[in-house]
Amino acid sequence: MTTMTILSENATNDNYTNNSSDAKTHISEITESPESVVVPILFTIVFVVGVVGNGTLIFIVLRNKSMRNVPNIFVVCLSVGDLMLLLTSAPFSATVFTFTSWPYGEFMCKFNEFMQTVSVGVSVFTLTALSLDRYIAIVHPMSKHMGKPTLLTIVTVTVIWVMAVVFAIPDCYTSRLEYQPTTDNSTYIPVCVLYPYDFPLWYTKGHPMLRFVIFFLVPMIVIGLFYALMAKILILSSKKMPCEATKGLAMNQQQQRQIEARLKVAKVVLSFVVIFVICWLPRHIYLLWHYWSPSEYNMFWHVFKITGFCLTYMYSCVNPYALYFLSSQFRKYYNRSLFCCCPKARYNSLNEPTSVMYNFNSTMRRGSTSLTGAGPMHTQSMC
Repeated sequence: MTTMTILSENATNDNYTNNSSDAKTHISEITESPESVVVPILFTIVFVVGVVGNGTLIFIVLRNKSMRNVPNIFVVCLSVGDLMLLLTSAPFSATVFTFTSWPYGEFMCKFNEFMQTVSVGVSVFTLTALSLDRYIAIVHPMSKHMGKPTLLTIVTVTVIWVMAVVFAIPDCYTSRLEYQPTTDNSTYIPVCVLYPYDFPLWYTKGHPMLRFVIFFLVPMIVIGLFYALMAKILILSSKKMPCEATKGLAMNQQQQRQIEARLKVAKVVLSFVVIFVICWLPRHIYLLWHYWSPSEYNMFWHVFKITGFCLTYMYSCVNPYALYFLSSQFRKYYNRSLFCCCPKARYNSLNEPTSVMYNFNSTMRRGSTSLTGAGPMHTQSMC
């Protein structure tokens, strides 16, 4: 619940009518507040940056066979959800603080709310699956080579999307246009609301809390548990290594590189989680305050509401660029795809074990598969 309720969060249900025949002719007037200009400009930047970043990331993974591994499948899942939100919701949400009403009709009211819920569901469930994948890779590395990990990942991604859609259906069903009278009661203006005026109070209070629990609290607890267990294993392993070395059981260089690669991937996933918390926690806090607290709406909460609203959309564009700075592998592919600035001599470095989201296979698979024999595709210029 991020866009449509913005227009109606400060109004009382008693002012609404759901009878469109009672509404007189209205015009969506432009407000004169600072946010009516700042928010559309910010959303334009977010839209362009997000579409380019997520589109490029998806292209890189689909275009290069060497990048199609388990973590990157989840990363593509994140980017697809973000890209869909930017293409289908951001252009309409950009004007929420510009117009005094919702000028896009009831279909877009429902579809916009539906897409926002789908997007946040895909994001948080994918981050949880990524954290589980990193936990298995570090704590139980041998289990990743049993069965068909790629097929299992695809099934997991499918389940994630199905869950996100299922959780979004109630929001699509309940959201609708309500007609609110203007201050002079001369006409009615359409406002897109998630909680219609005739809905019971328990639903209005319970739904924001349920969303907070499902889309934030429980996933963050699960992710935190996975990382706590990973940290425990790594600390115990570091304490045992000197003893193992004295017994002649020192880990060879190749195994050490594997652990370092897995740790790098875990750090990237953790950065995704931190970004998600920063971008989504303010919005959840505001909604819980608005529907549960009787305190007065003031300038602090007004600024907090706008900030949280904008951050939820900014989240849809930051992950590809976080990956650019954190992963040398993706950084080379980004430069190669966007800026055409990687000379042929540097393409061979794509096979080096400095990759964050690529070089994570087990020692057994590395021993049986030569990464340097990946083929001429890495030495051919795409510029």
